[in-house]
Amino acid sequence: MPGHERARRLFRLLGRTWAASPVRRLTQAVCLVSFVALLFIVSWPYGSPRYAEHFAAKESVPAESFLVLDPLVSVSTALAARAWVWSLWWAGAALLVCLVFPRGFCGYVCPLGTLMELCDWVAGRRVKRFRLEGRGWWVHLRYYLLAGTLVASALGVLLTGFVAAIPLLTRGLLLLLQPLQIGLLKGAYLVPPLNAGHYVSAALFFVVLSLGLLQPRFWCRSLCPTGALFSWASVFRLSERKVISSCIECGRCARVCPFDAIKADFTTRHANCTFCQTCGGVCPTGSIQFVGRWTAVNERSWEGAPSQEVDLSRRGFLVSSVGAAGAAVGIERLCGANLGSPSGVLPVRPPGSVPEKEFLQLCIRCGQCFQVCPNNVLQPVGFEQGLEGLWTPQAVANWSGCEPSCNNCGQVCPTGAIRALPLDEKRVARMGLAVVDKQTCLPHAGREACQLCVDDCKAAGYNAIEFVRVGTETDADGLPLEGAGFLAPVVLPGKCNGCGLCQTRCYRINAKEKGLLRESAIRVEAGAGKEDRLTKGSYVGLREQERKRREADLQKRMREEGATADYLPDFLK
Repeated sequence: MPGHERARRLFRLLGRTWAASPVRRLTQAVCLVSFVALLFIVSWPYGSPRYAEHFAAKESVPAESFLVLDPLVSVSTALAARAWVWSLWWAGAALLVCLVFPRGFCGYVCPLGTLMELCDWVAGRRVKRFRLEGRGWWVHLRYYLLAGTLVASALGVLLTGFVAAIPLLTRGLLLLLQPLQIGLLKGAYLVPPLNAGHYVSAALFFVVLSLGLLQPRFWCRSLCPTGALFSWASVFRLSERKVISSCIECGRCARVCPFDAIKADFTTRHANCTFCQTCGGVCPTGSIQFVGRWTAVNERSWEGAPSQEVDLSRRGFLVSSVGAAGAAVGIERLCGANLGSPSGVLPVRPPGSVPEKEFLQLCIRCGQCFQVCPNNVLQPVGFEQGLEGLWTPQAVANWSGCEPSCNNCGQVCPTGAIRALPLDEKRVARMGLAVVDKQTCLPHAGREACQLCVDDCKAAGYNAIEFVRVGTETDADGLPLEGAGFLAPVVLPGKCNGCGLCQTRCYRINAKEKGLLRESAIRVEAGAGKEDRLTKGSYVGLREQERKRREADLQKRMREEGATADYLPDFLK
């Protein structure tokens, strides 16, 4: 039996749509497998203690490829930040391809759409109770969602993480499956605790998948704003589906179409058509052709009932735009991060993060940085910063410190909210500043000797904590006794980058294991000048400028005090 015949039989066994459009099904399968591999294999940080090198060796294809192919991610982020975002180049390329394959991303590439089809195949076709028949007011909701998302972005509030296809899928799979992956491959004790953000994300993900109970790929047909953006781009399409006069009106094409792209007269709703060509594969007379838009064919004429199109409503666009504007203002004022308030929460962000206001406008809450973090120090923010900060990454140093040999988070960020820094830059990018609580620190409080934080800081190569003697006792003449008191830690601000390794150690040993403290006595804090948040420029250069400034200040004081010694203390070097 020839090879092509065996392949045809195999496709028929897999199902009607496989036989009708094998290229599409194979492309979908490859894209879904590639997405999962990039997320759970390439982005899996373990395999070598030299995390940056290990990740770079595995990443032959950028791990964030699918994220940057979602044009809504780039467009809305650029609007919110009012700046050019590098991923716009990728978004533009995806839209250009759709000139030839209108909405081809939705039909061939989008892993969320493929996952929905799998869910529809498993459950949707068996559960008929919730089915919506025909077309109704909901069919163009995606356009109104797109308008609302873009209006909110223009007002500085990024809603992409709630509605864009690929961020929604990436975060949903990560927060659901990453704990399972860590638990099975590393140990359940390494799984970070869940917060409200995890549950909200999981609920949103399941709601999107369960919409298939209403209609096949209901999200893609009626709600997905990413698909709506591709539909608008299809206005400039160079090719399209056409039906010629040999059509016998059997209706097979309409029954097999996953995107409701075929009208009652069997012609095409071009804004819906993804060029999947499944309808052509089931047509018994070969009456469906996919040709150039201006190619002349013997198209059939229709004199029957109207096509039952649902017109886009100016009122709908107005309501969605006003609603989005109101939501943006409400989120900013009532559910925002309150950056200008003294009581506002400022999480410790990943190294290389841009300033907080820009960070909230650039971060799409995709969760990719969580997956590549080897020690799970990066965890999603819950509602501590209101709705505006939900699902953004924060460094939780009680759980773990930032690994000195890793710069993975910046390498996978698709929008530049976390800058892609070389390792030498990342090691001096200050996430925050370690602050010693002298009331609870064991040596400072005179309770017992402890050097956990000093040892961990030295082992990491930062040497940002040194000892001073405290609690010195005196003799009868009031003179200090030699060797009396404890050696207590003092943080050197010029060397500390806020990695949190010291906090992790103190919390695990003194608080959790020994029960001597309720909380770590040394904690990394952000804000009030304790962190670096640069949109551009070198952190190494910034540290060098600070060193020179401290050296100049010291020399000035020495001249004013008449000192002649030519030296610099270690903490100024």
